[in-house]
Amino acid sequence: MIKAVMMMNTQGKPRLAKFYDFLPVEKQQELIRGVFSVLSSRPENVSNFLEIDSLFGPDSRLVYKHYATLYFVLVFDGSENELAMLDLIQVLVETLDKCFSNVCELDIVFNYSKMHTVLDEIVFGGQVLETRSDEVMKAVEEISK
Repeated sequence: MIKAVMMMNTQGKPRLAKFYDFLPVEKQQELIRGVFSVLSSRPENVSNFLEIDSLFGPDSRLVYKHYATLYFVLVFDGSENELAMLDLIQVLVETLDKCFSNVCELDIVFNYSKMHTVLDEIVFGGQVLETRSDEVMKAVEEISK
């Protein structure tokens, strides 16, 4: 199960954070700060996969991808495949590129509701629903009508 999806800039400001387990806002902010501190201290030539038990509890893993000024982060448990999660980040970025024609940080900030719609079409309740960006785009366009 996916525990959280986060997008944050290289200064650590969260641009989108969605947690699939109930957590108080203070705990969410603490986790976001913890994830950023881990990511910002990693060299660029290391793996994008991390065991993150210290922040999210036992059997928690994190995968991230750094595009331009944004980190795209998925936190998940051992029931998910790490490479599939990395591919899911790629699907999310490709879909956002189709929505906003070359997505950037400002698109996320100013189109917050559309971002959540796209994310909800891909992941809902911590479960992956759709991995084809064309199908996600069709659903988002239908909802936007």
